[in-house]
Amino acid sequence: MSGSGNDFIIIDNRNAVVEEENLKDFIAKVCRRKMSVGADGVILVENSDTVDFKWRFYNSDGSSAEMCGNGARCVSRFASLNGIAGTEMSFETEAGIVSAQVIDERVKIKTTLPVDLTLDYFIELESGPLSLCSVNTGVPHVTVEVEDIKGVDVENLGREIRFHNWFSPAGTNVNFIHPKKDRTIEIRTYERGVEDETLACGTGAVAAAIVMAKKFRVPSPVNVMPKSGGTLLVYYQEKDGTFYDMYLEGDARIIYRGELCQEALE
Repeated sequence: MSGSGNDFIIIDNRNAVVEEENLKDFIAKVCRRKMSVGADGVILVENSDTVDFKWRFYNSDGSSAEMCGNGARCVSRFASLNGIAGTEMSFETEAGIVSAQVIDERVKIKTTLPVDLTLDYFIELESGPLSLCSVNTGVPHVTVEVEDIKGVDVENLGREIRFHNWFSPAGTNVNFIHPKKDRTIEIRTYERGVEDETLACGTGAVAAAIVMAKKFRVPSPVNVMPKSGGTLLVYYQEKDGTFYDMYLEGDARIIYRGELCQEALE
């Protein structure tokens, strides 16, 4: 499935069809582009004792992550289409319970509340000091405002920030953002765990919207335009500097269903 350009392999693992032994190696191999299925990550759907289901989310390098906004939207539609849940559902993540509503090919999720919002501080890079903001929207993110969104070196600059000592040991996702008129933000993201630029990032879109709302009073909903060319909508309520009732909406496309062959793992 693809959520606004983020693509994921989603597996119904309620009957433990995926072997736990060498799981990280399995994920890294199936996520290889051109050599296997190819994806930004893998989502395992499993049973829950309290809500509709729970997920385990893995980046393409096999590392786990607490939350992924676009992955959450994709797994919600997957669950609805496969009778695991209805069109309104809740599921477990390491970042907490996520609720979702499926509306045809679009999905709207209620996101985890942002924490650790810090505006306009500097870190030292090889090229000199850089001003940025940071916030945790289920996973850690920084935002960097740029004038030329097309010309920014996302891969190299993003990697330098992602592994900067300031954010160690966990590291951070890095979003380069360009505010436009009409409550719209252009964004490009270097994703931790993928270790490259991705076409979209849901938690990054939420992070960018929060920063713009806090700094420039950008009203809800905020239109976030990732590299994929789609649009993610971020809704929020804010009172006395505290954000709540936050939602992320966008498309969640089914690309194909398939049977994995052994040669995909070689």
